[in-house]
Amino acid sequence: MNLPAYIGRFAPSPTGPLHIGSLIAAVASYLEARHHHGRWLVRIEDIDAPRTIPGAASTILDQLAAHGLEWDGEVLWQSWRLDAYQEVLDHLREKGFVYPCACSRKEIADSSLRAPDGSYRYPGTCRQGLPTNRKAHAWRVRTDAGPLPWQDLIQGAQQEDVWETIGDFVLRRGDGQFAYQLAVVVDDARQNVTHVVRGADLLDSTARQILLQRLLGYPQPVYAHLPVATNPAGEKLSKQTLAAPISSEQPAENLWRVLHFLAQNPPVALRHASLDELWQWAFANWDLAKAPRTRHSVINP
Repeated sequence: MNLPAYIGRFAPSPTGPLHIGSLIAAVASYLEARHHHGRWLVRIEDIDAPRTIPGAASTILDQLAAHGLEWDGEVLWQSWRLDAYQEVLDHLREKGFVYPCACSRKEIADSSLRAPDGSYRYPGTCRQGLPTNRKAHAWRVRTDAGPLPWQDLIQGAQQEDVWETIGDFVLRRGDGQFAYQLAVVVDDARQNVTHVVRGADLLDSTARQILLQRLLGYPQPVYAHLPVATNPAGEKLSKQTLAAPISSEQPAENLWRVLHFLAQNPPVALRHASLDELWQWAFANWDLAKAPRTRHSVINP
């Protein structure tokens, strides 16, 4: 069976209902997939069990449906795929690409190594073996020094030296939870995702994901990182900044705001049109190239 040339996805974490910032990523990825006559998948990234809120995933799916977004195929749930992540981790271990780590967060914070931006980076304490009488808590992937470049469809040319900014990063945590970086790479490959359209808050994760893709021999998707919606104070919309959930009772209004934020210039007359009318306009006029080339942007009421 020949796969479509374009497969996109929306992959929310069920830590609460969608807010307008989440809807921006959903709508943009959906329109870009449909613009290329491709498939659009939905994946529930419930890999981090302690942060998952019961019922949130069902709420998210209901919100997407109420706003007229139609996904292809079955929803993939990360919590059902723990064996797949373990299999990949075992493969990396057999190849010598990962190693056990006994370091606590405090020990890493107390180290003298800092990234160029001042944040902490792993000092490599356990790289050559566990210290005497220490028990492994996590598994880390070995990184190499040197720039890793890629091209982003929105943010332009990007480059990061993962060794300098992060160091060897965790693939399985001390509490037994698989890390987001591992799960997302495995699942994008499993679902044959060719294009990833998401918020720029994940731009800093991209180099780590590309590194893992190369270690595993996976194809690298095309990336496009949208500006993150902020409140007037410049804070990213999130649960921490008390971002309100989107209302499924005014989907057309929400969709108009999203298209306006993404600089698609929807006519003001459509702000109170039917949802079907607004989607028809969006399908006919969508242009990813119009999206703002910034990492953050205030969304207007």
